Order: sequence, then structure tokens, then C-alpha cells
Amino acid sequence: MKLNKSKGWLYLLPALITLGAFLVYPLIDVFIYSFQEDFMTASQEYTGIGFGNFSYVLKDPDFLQALQNTLILVCITVPLSTGIALLISLGLSSIKRLRGLFQTLYFLPYVCNTLALGMVFMLLFNKTSDANVGFINNIIEAFGGTAIDFINGPYWAKMFVLCFYTIWVVMPFKVLILTSSIASVKDDYYNAAKVDGTSKWRMFRKITLPMISPSMFYLIITGFIGAFKAYSDAVSIFGSNLNASGMNTIVGYVYDMLYSEGGGYPSYASAAAIILFIIVLTITCINLIISKKHVHY
Repeated sequence: MKLNKSKGWLYLLPALITLGAFLVYPLIDVFIYSFQEDFMTASQEYTGIGFGNFSYVLKDPDFLQALQNTLILVCITVPLSTGIALLISLGLSSIKRLRGLFQTLYFLPYVCNTLALGMVFMLLFNKTSDANVGFINNIIEAFGGTAIDFINGPYWAKMFVLCFYTIWVVMPFKVLILTSSIASVKDDYYNAAKVDGTSKWRMFRKITLPMISPSMFYLIITGFIGAFKAYSDAVSIFGSNLNASGMNTIVGYVYDMLYSEGGGYPSYASAAAIILFIIVLTITCINLIISKKHVHY
């Protein structure tokens, strides 16, 4: 028995070493950096230990703007993308002919390069000072509207493009998961409900939704985490100088503090990363508590 346990730990050893080197150690290192005040990268020295880095970050206008952008992105994209993916999955599950073709078409954006998709969206919503070159603005003007500068214009317009793009990018994966989950529900439940004269809406609420609730919960959790980690989406549309466009995210703020022009502040970057970690952990715990009542395994 002891020999079997030793073998088990031996098999797990490569994974444990990898997790320790690339997950546990960096997390501990970031935690230590976040409390080292006035840390100087060149000399690797600091003036003291305290919460000064957190105080600076929480008062920094760039971080507050990034926090606002991230929260708006999370609150809009996660519920919308999950809801739309559920509707699409229900539609795909109700058809038999060409189902595989439609599933492939919906999944195509997921295998495309994120930056390439961002450039496509930038061209779609683009507007220059001389002419409206974006397809979306051409449609707006065709219906008698005024062209909108979605890329360099009002804040709400830029946030609309970012949310639209994020929903578009995450949709294929959610459709794939939900379509597979709906297909796994046994027909016996639906046949029994039909015998009792149950309406389709009631079958959806009482059969489909409870049966796919683990998949829904998984997508919501990963959706929150992915939206909080958003960065490449904004860069692909608005460029690398996100602070200038007012479209930075928390991850973008951490990157700027480390590597961008005027960067080199690992303590501030670590403090921002810890704040992000606390936010994500809190939301995940709340979701786990809620799931105990609404998720059926």
C-alpha cells in the first residue's frame, strides 16, 4: 500500500515541480515585491516594508481608469456572451441538417489570431478625418445617421467596440461547450415531459437548464477570469498606448508598470497584480457559494 502511494507521488512529481516553478514561486515573489516600498530595479534595494505600493496604485488615475474599464468589460461581456451562446446552442441543437457546418462556422473565430481579428474590427469601425472608411459607419450613414469615431472618439463608442469584440472572440468556445452539453441530455426526459403535455419553455427551465448547469457554471467562472485578464483585445484595436486612449485594463496597467516607456516599477506592478488576484478570488468564491444552490451535478 505504501509502495503504491509512493508511486503515485512519483507520477505527480513532474506536474508538482512545474506548478511550483511557474505558479507557486512567481505568486510568492509577486506577494513579496508588493510590500517592498520604493524598490529600485537596478540596485535591487528598497526603503521599507508596508502598504505604500497599494496606496499609490489605488490613487493612480491610470489604475482607476483601468479598473473601471475592466469592470465594465466583465459586467457586460460575461452575461451577454453566455446568454447569446446559450441561444445559439439551443438553435443548433434543434436542427439536424448542416449542424456540423454551422458548428464549424461558429467555431472559426476561436482558432483565428487575436491580433488579426482586432485589426479586422478596427477596420470595420474605423473613421478618418477625410472619409468614412469603416463598414459600420457606412451602414450608419446609409440609414441617415452620423458617422461615429469608434476608435479615437467618445469613450462609450470605444467601450462598445471592445465589448463587441470580446463577445465575438469568446463566443465560439462557449457555443461548443453548451452545444455538447445540450446534446448529452437524454431524450427520455423530454419524451416523458411531452407525454405530460409540458410546454417547451417549461422543459427548458426544468430539464435543459438544470442538466447543463455545470457547464454554465464553468463558462461563467472562466468568463469572469478571462475578462479580468483582458489585455490583448484592447491592444489589437486601440494600439499599445492604452493609457492615451483611455482603454487600458488592469493587466495592461501591470505590463506598463513593468516594461513600457517609463516602466520598471515591479513593486507597483506586483501590488496591482495582487489587487487583481483578490478581486478575481472574491468573485470566484461568490460564484462557488451561489453554485451550491443552482448547479445540479
